This record gives sequence, C-alpha cells and structure tokens, in this order.
Amino acid sequence: MVFAGLGSLAVVFQAGTAVHRALAPVDLMIIGVYFLLVFGIGFYFSRKERTSEQYFLAGRDVGWFFIGASLFVSNISTEHFIGLSGTGASSGLAVGHFEWLACLILLILGWVFVPFYLRSNVFTMPQFLERRFSRQCAVYLAGISIIAYIFTKISVQLYAASVVLERVAGWPLWKTAVVLVVATGVYTIAGGLAAVIYTDTVQTLILIAGALALTIIGLHRVGGLEHLRTMVPPGYFHMIKPASDSQFPWTGIFFGAPILGIWYWCTDQVIVQRVLSARDEGHAKAGTIFAGFLKILPVFLLVLPGIIAYALFPDQVVKPDYAYPTLVLNLLPVGLVGLVMAALLAAVMGAMSSVFNSASTLVTLDFYKKIRPEASERQLVTFGRIATGGMVLLGLLWVPFIHLLSAELYIYLQSVQAYISPPIAVCFIFGILWPRMNGQGAISSLLTGFVLGAARFIFEVLDKTHHYDSGAIRWLVGMNFLHYAIFMFVVCTAVLVGVSLMYPAPDRKKLAGLTFATVGEKMDMVGVPRPQLAKETRTEHMMNVAFTCILLAAVIGLWIHFR
Repeated sequence: MVFAGLGSLAVVFQAGTAVHRALAPVDLMIIGVYFLLVFGIGFYFSRKERTSEQYFLAGRDVGWFFIGASLFVSNISTEHFIGLSGTGASSGLAVGHFEWLACLILLILGWVFVPFYLRSNVFTMPQFLERRFSRQCAVYLAGISIIAYIFTKISVQLYAASVVLERVAGWPLWKTAVVLVVATGVYTIAGGLAAVIYTDTVQTLILIAGALALTIIGLHRVGGLEHLRTMVPPGYFHMIKPASDSQFPWTGIFFGAPILGIWYWCTDQVIVQRVLSARDEGHAKAGTIFAGFLKILPVFLLVLPGIIAYALFPDQVVKPDYAYPTLVLNLLPVGLVGLVMAALLAAVMGAMSSVFNSASTLVTLDFYKKIRPEASERQLVTFGRIATGGMVLLGLLWVPFIHLLSAELYIYLQSVQAYISPPIAVCFIFGILWPRMNGQGAISSLLTGFVLGAARFIFEVLDKTHHYDSGAIRWLVGMNFLHYAIFMFVVCTAVLVGVSLMYPAPDRKKLAGLTFATVGEKMDMVGVPRPQLAKETRTEHMMNVAFTCILLAAVIGLWIHFR
C-alpha cells in the first residue's frame, strides 16, 4: 500500500504549482529495502524483550556508538529537513546556531547530568525530580512532557513528513500521517527501546547518506560554495546577527538558546532515556560526545541545501517549507530520489519511535504504576501502548493548526520549546548545584514558568487573528522568543530562590548522590535499589576528554569562520 501510494503520483514545482513525476521502480525498491531493514531489526528485538528494564532501557547494555546514533536520529526528523532548509532559504546559515549549540549542550549532558541520573538508578526524568524534590514536581514534568510531545514532536514530525511526501510523491497528507504512525508503532511497540536504538543506527546511516548526496549534487549544480556566496544576500553566510535581529539576535542565541538546549538535551525523556541505557558511565559520556560530532552535520546537510534552493529556484520556493522538496524534485536522478526519500522516512520514523517509546515509559511508570502499584508488567505495557495511541491521535488533530504561529516550521518548533523549557531548566540546574533548594521552591518555579509560557503562547496565537494594541500585550507578543526565554529563566530563578529560602532546607540524607555537594555520600533511600552500573574506566575517561577537546575546538572554529 505504501509503495503503490508513493508510485501513483509525483510532484514538480513550477512557480508554486504542483505537477507530478512518478517514482521509478529502483526508487521504490530502495524504499522497500529500507522498510525491510527497519522491520527486521524491530522484530528481532521483539523476541528478546522480557523485563521492564529490558523493554524501557534495553537492559542497560548499549554501547556508545549506538547511543550516539540514536541521540542524533531521535533529534533529527523531517521538521529539520523542512524547517532548517526552509529557514536557510529565507535567512541563511544563522538557524544553524541551534545545531552547533547542541554540540556543547550534549557535552553538558554527558559530563554534568549523566552521572547523577545513572547513580540515582532512575527510569524517567520525573522519577529523578521526585527523588530530588517532590511528587508534585514529577507530575508536572511528566504532564508537560507529554503535552510537549504533542505540540513540538509528533504533530510537527507528521506534518513535515507529509509536506515532503505530498510535494514529491503526491500522497495526501492524512494518508501519509496515518501510514507512518502505524508503521512506526508496530516495531516500536513490539521491540521496546532496544528495537528503537538499533533501528536508529541504520536510520542514521541512511539519513546522512541521503542528505549528503543532495548537498553534493546541489553544490556541484550551483558551482561550488564560493560561487553560491555570490548568488545570495551577503548576510546569508554570517551567523552572528545583531541584537535587534527579529529571528536570531546574538543575545538570544548565546543566552536564550542554551536554556532551550538544556531542557531538550539534558532533561527531556526522549533524549535522556538513550544514555540511561548505557552499559557504564564511560559509554554514556562517549555516546553524547559522538552525537555532538554528528550535530555538526545538519548545518551543511540541511541548512545549506535551503540556501542552494533559494539560489537555483527562487521562483519555485514560494514558501520556505518548499525548499528541500524543490531540490529533491529538480536535482536528483533516478535511484537517488529513493535514497533521499528513505532518508526522510528514516528521520520521521526514527524520531517518532523515540517519542512513542519514551511517552509509553512516562505514562506507564509515572502515572499508571503510581495508581496501580500491584499491576503486572504485562498490564503496565498494555496500558502504556493504549495511552500512547491516544497521544498520537491528539498529535494528528493538531497538525492543521501548526502554521498559526509561524510560516517556518523550525521557528515554530523552537518558539514553543522556549515557552516550556525555562522553568524545567531552572529546576534541574539548581537541583544539582544548590542543596538548599527544596520542593516548595521547585514547584513554585515550575508553575510560575507555566503561567508565563502559557500567556505568551495564547496571546501569540490570538494575535494572528485579533491584533492587540495594548502596550503590555504588544511587549509580550513582540519580544523575540529567545529573549522571552531569558526573561522567563530570570523570573523562575528568582521565584525558586525566594520560595526555597522561605521553607526549611531538605533532609541532607535524602540528597545523597543527587547534588554535587552530596555526590560522594552514601545513598540511603528506602525502596530505591542501589545502582549497579559500572563507572567510567581510566582509559574511557582519557578518550572522552580527548574527543571532548576536539569537538570544542571544531565548533569554536566553525563559529569563527562563519561569524
């Protein structure tokens, strides 16, 4: 059914009008091989999963290479293909800041946060907040994470995938979305996290190969990178923008974007669940470092093609989101179309499978298991699958409303995250740095951030149809979303510190192993199993330090070159 639908129609852009070109048999064969590989790996692991630890954390025996690949493909989905290239077409390389900042935030995940997560022996991030603060904080994080998955992950991934397949292959949006959800859900539900991680490795290789092929062909067609610079506005290859820039002010990029990054890379269940599956701390750190190197690539494999599309086909890129499909249709020969389509499918299915598995983990362990502690593991998994299906349905229902916020998909994604991330980032950062912080301060900060974020989100949506003249509302809506993230971070920090000081300090014995000040103290928590994970070996530590230094040098060098 998938291949028949893909092959029946095709699309070519001519001044914004869609005309179709059918996929060749060799393209369909490549896509078919991709599906066979993914389903084969998924069902192989479906026969091996038994305990909850094996299902949700892959038995905690995953190596660094697979962790890094899974981190990369869990993050890179079709919204990156569409959004990064689209924003590249409209404003240049500056959107790549988010990718290169991620390289540094991944190092923070590996060197700062991972040791605390592994030593506390948690399955989920809300569990960590519950042990550090209170049950209320855990409920907030689990709930807001599920909402975020609907608004910034599932719905966006499905929409972006449908844009590509509809424009390139002529397949209707809703049919595309439904088939992708079903196909991804089958192997995810069957094989658990192990199936997700190892299929992600295959998908990473396919994704990079497909994107690299299009970039190389595009650069050849445009006459090389230096000639491309002469075909676009001068600012397209300068990443450092003035503080007054409406999209990427340097103040927002270097002070606001890291707030989003810490929330996403260091506290989000989808990402952290991969490092929790590591066989030891050394492999967990190495996985984040490897993912950091991979995150250098999207600027050249996804943003740069958008600039190429703008230079070669300005009449066809009538909307920024059309940039990547336009290149696929106009530049790729038979065979490579199938490879790039497989890369796009790998991106969306890899990201969605990660969300499905992590959402199932949250719903099962942080809600249902608390309500029914006597439930068997079979009952827990069944309930998680049903709840995840409901969340996917909500994601589908949200798709038609995405463009109410922004015409450029990636900017929409980042802006919504800006309203969610500051209070969570505040609690995790201060949670491991400041032992005096207590549960009252944490929940007050989280709720304050929720109100501030919700207010901005609601007024931004309403302002699209009802323009407000009030000075306060105009200030609220008009502020760059990265600057607003900084504002939220400062307010939430002030609330956290103030409220924490109003209440007694937490019992230090309960903080053992959960903060820097108590990291060496003996864990003595009733009902919490002692961590059995091996620590980082001396050799692993030396290798991780060396590659961390290389990654830092590479990112700083790239920023200097494209400043």
